[in-house]
Amino acid sequence: MLGDDAPRPPLPRAAPAEARALAPDLARGAMLLAIALAHVPVFTTGAGTAVLDTATDLAASLLVVDQARPMFVFLFGYGIGQLLRRRTAAGADPGEPRRLLRRRGFWLLVLGAAHAALLPLDILATYGAALLMFGALVRARDAALLWTAGLALVPGTAVVAAAKAAAGSADAADLMVAALPGDPLSYVAANLMWWPLETPLSTLTVLPGMLLGLWAARRGLLDDPVRHAALLRRAAVWLLAAALAARAPSALAAAGLWEAGPGGAVWAAAVAHALGGYAGGVGLAAAVGLAAARLGPEPGPFARTVAALGQRSLTFYLAQSVVIAALFLPFTLDLGGALGPAAGAAIALAMWAASLGAAEALRRAGRRGPAEVLLRRLVNGRPPARAAAGRSTG
Repeated sequence: MLGDDAPRPPLPRAAPAEARALAPDLARGAMLLAIALAHVPVFTTGAGTAVLDTATDLAASLLVVDQARPMFVFLFGYGIGQLLRRRTAAGADPGEPRRLLRRRGFWLLVLGAAHAALLPLDILATYGAALLMFGALVRARDAALLWTAGLALVPGTAVVAAAKAAAGSADAADLMVAALPGDPLSYVAANLMWWPLETPLSTLTVLPGMLLGLWAARRGLLDDPVRHAALLRRAAVWLLAAALAARAPSALAAAGLWEAGPGGAVWAAAVAHALGGYAGGVGLAAAVGLAAARLGPEPGPFARTVAALGQRSLTFYLAQSVVIAALFLPFTLDLGGALGPAAGAAIALAMWAASLGAAEALRRAGRRGPAEVLLRRLVNGRPPARAAAGRSTG
């Protein structure tokens, strides 16, 4: 660790908008829609039109639940790989990137604790714990990365599958939220009591995707999707096909269209659902990479706006939680009991659309997301230099 009087090396400046690779930002922007679709229905406990609610439950379990987070984690690992590559190219000493990641991990843990107090669906603290516990792996050889990711898949899948099997046809997050108290102080206390128990287990679940994302970043798979189009196409087709097949039984059960039966069948469906989520998360990222390759160097207005959202993903991830808390907690507007899954999905889409508008406004103003600015200041220990128009940490 650096001493108190030792000058810290400057945090790398964010890449100018024109120099950023489109695919990672595009994937992060799309990922925020998946996160919204995963989080909002947790709080909508009412019922609407039966057919629409059943279709929504089926689609959510098949495409979003336990699949949005693996995509998020893969992109987080990819971003860490991009950061390390930039620092190496800038001539940083070998130990500096690891010190940087430790500081980032610590502050993500702190921000995650604050976020978890607001909403018990945090991922930031898990990222922070993963960097603090496994940051040394960022310098490991490719074979070590892949072997560790494969081995970590076993406990990671077990944790996700155990939560799924215990919840039965419901989502585990649904049960956790339903058990939370209704007054603000007790709610925050319960969240903070749950947070230190959940974070270490969640760290096991993110390690496979994080390491695979780091491996992919070393090869620039999303930085240059045209060059890697063949690999991305195979990954998208095979991983998404495998995910759909593996996750179908659990999705049918979640929609009330299939009864899992004995306990062994429940566990088998839960394990398949979790493994399919890992595969599907990476497959979705590969599919977005292919889309970026087709868009070329000059994307249209919509793709540019989605990428602007992805560049500010931390800000809008937190903003989503604030909106969810304002709409659905029992001591705020408490709308969840009057809305069913389909209505919840519509609200998630509306949240994402509003995020697109806000991100585009920030892009045009040449401003980073405020959460990205805050994290950089916390990690670096001093305010960053004023960014050029369109710069962002992503």
